[in-house]
Amino acid sequence: MTKSPPSIPPCTIVIFGAAGDLTKRKLIPALGNLAKGHLLPDNFAIVGVARASMNHEEFRQAMNSAMQELAPYLEAEQRDWLCKRLYYLSGEFKQAETYDRLQQLLDQIDHTHHTQGNYLYYLATAPEFFCEIIWQLHSLGLVDETAGQWRRAILEKPFGHDLISARVLNQTLSKALKEHQIYRIDHYLGKETVQNILVFRFGNGLFDPLWNHRYIDHVQITVAEQVGVENRGGYYDVTGALRDMVQNHLFQLLAMIAMEPPISFEADAVRDEKTKLLRSIRPLQPEEVLTHTVRGQYKAGTVQDKPLTAYQDDPKVASDSVTETFVALKLFIDNWRWTGVPFYLRTGKAMSDRVSEIVIQFKQVPQVFFRQTSMEQPTPNLIRLRIQPNEGIHVQFGAKVPGPVMKTGAVEMDFCYAKHFGTSPSTGYETLLYDCMVGDATLFQRADTVEISWDVITPVLDVWQSLPPRNFPNYTAGSWGPQESDALLQQDQRHWWEVGT
Repeated sequence: MTKSPPSIPPCTIVIFGAAGDLTKRKLIPALGNLAKGHLLPDNFAIVGVARASMNHEEFRQAMNSAMQELAPYLEAEQRDWLCKRLYYLSGEFKQAETYDRLQQLLDQIDHTHHTQGNYLYYLATAPEFFCEIIWQLHSLGLVDETAGQWRRAILEKPFGHDLISARVLNQTLSKALKEHQIYRIDHYLGKETVQNILVFRFGNGLFDPLWNHRYIDHVQITVAEQVGVENRGGYYDVTGALRDMVQNHLFQLLAMIAMEPPISFEADAVRDEKTKLLRSIRPLQPEEVLTHTVRGQYKAGTVQDKPLTAYQDDPKVASDSVTETFVALKLFIDNWRWTGVPFYLRTGKAMSDRVSEIVIQFKQVPQVFFRQTSMEQPTPNLIRLRIQPNEGIHVQFGAKVPGPVMKTGAVEMDFCYAKHFGTSPSTGYETLLYDCMVGDATLFQRADTVEISWDVITPVLDVWQSLPPRNFPNYTAGSWGPQESDALLQQDQRHWWEVGT
């Protein structure tokens, strides 16, 4: 018997930074999609808080226009339903008076919409405001859970700038919130294919027995972006690809592809295994950083027939910047399942294609059987998990080509989400918002997970800081990164598989 999905209880979402792009481009359309799917309760409201001067009606008009532009499939009735529940409060995040007025507005909304004092705070702000906002809410009792009420906070990355700052952030938040109230969001985990990794691995007896060092040769994880830094040059130049992408997105994908089976799909059971996996990553020694990592920075080139200027030519980037826009790593996991299996990770901006994909290559069969034939090398067996675009699963194996000569060719079996299940509009935030409102933290990062992720990349950060690159920029925009990235696999007699096709 199939269980019905849990219902979202009456609640109010408070979005700090509601005048920004994230709210209009992702959050409001995502809430519109949840409303379209009848997943939001009638007793529901949204409060936008930002410095921009607006009243309730102006905010409603702005969000209605955003939905018409970015979610045109929503019917007028669905937009109206959401807009009637929208409120706005203008104020500075560091002024106590802002939170006094917020408390009054929330009391009014509780009375009008019967939201029962359940609040979800979404901090769509710069990280420098995280602790300030939480402490202001804490001082007024707005994060206290009493009389059956729940109060939760969603934080956008980055969760710190390094291990020390991440620990300070977690310690500060823990003085105002309990860990079960903190939802550290990674929008990559809202993608259907990412969530399907666990079902693919643990829900199919066909694959799990093969998911270990006896059968798998190596694993490749690629997260490539075609865009440059766009209007984020100032932020990116003090961050870089290692901090921006590897420490969170790529490590989360690595954890899901390599973790041990959890005892259940309860949030902490899954997160325990992910954290245990990240703790098992073999620490890189300083000398290994030089042989197991590659960094790059893009120079001017062409991406999809459009010219892209060099990273150092961005007006918000230092002209002699040594910040990396590309990273490739070779990592090992020191446990019984994965002993000796290399995991190759790469991510970069201004790449040839926009694609996120995991490739699992299986070991070659012994060639004794084919020794007396004209066949040189059996076709490698691959499983590709396509995260984006064209989400799906692709399996490659060998089969005999018809004819009198023993010759094999690659046979491909392809599963595409859109073709099989159809498509439904999504911003990638629907599942994450829904899960937070029902109290399911499975897809959100825990404090210890964040800290161990920073711990893994700390040796790389240290070596790279002490030895600035001498060859930046070292790859052309529109390519697949620097030549050293190819050499990272070639030294192991392997190569990057073509992705995105």
